[in-house]
Amino acid sequence: MGTTASQLGKDLLSEYQELTFLTKQEILLAHKRFTELLTKDEKDLPNIRISMERILDLPELKSNPFRKRICHVFSTSERKDGSLTFEDFLDLLSAFSDSATLEIKSHYAFRIFDFDDDGTLNCGDLEKLVNCLTGETDDTRLTTEEMRQLISNILEESDIDKDGTVNLSEFQHVISRSPDFISSFKIVL
Repeated sequence: MGTTASQLGKDLLSEYQELTFLTKQEILLAHKRFTELLTKDEKDLPNIRISMERILDLPELKSNPFRKRICHVFSTSERKDGSLTFEDFLDLLSAFSDSATLEIKSHYAFRIFDFDDDGTLNCGDLEKLVNCLTGETDDTRLTTEEMRQLISNILEESDIDKDGTVNLSEFQHVISRSPDFISSFKIVL
């Protein structure tokens, strides 16, 4: 544990604590888990970026139906490839931590569900969201009519301004009435 703390440095560790919802122990564990994904040659490189494929090997993400979207949302890669730096990884863990606020969690949930990154949840986003939750096998996939009805119900309940989409404030309004959301939107290492 001592080498992990010294690799980060006390100043950097303090800065990460100030900028995230993570404790010192959670940051050190995140650093340990992140460096375990690195090859021997990569461990000496500063600001190394881990491919999305390797990040998705983490058991905490492996079974999450939104794992690829999570990587894309938290990745700062200019190539938009879902790869993560350690700081990206910390941002991800911070947003999914028990200490993150409802506002932070709902903001990132919205971005994860906004598959086309246009700032709204439209019918296409909602269909992908439902398919992620139900699975896309023949046994679990909704019929076209079931999907149309479900999306219509979601929009009826959520689309306050009746523009055919759900914006961030509408989404946050719905989430604020969902007491289980804050406790279920988490990833624990």
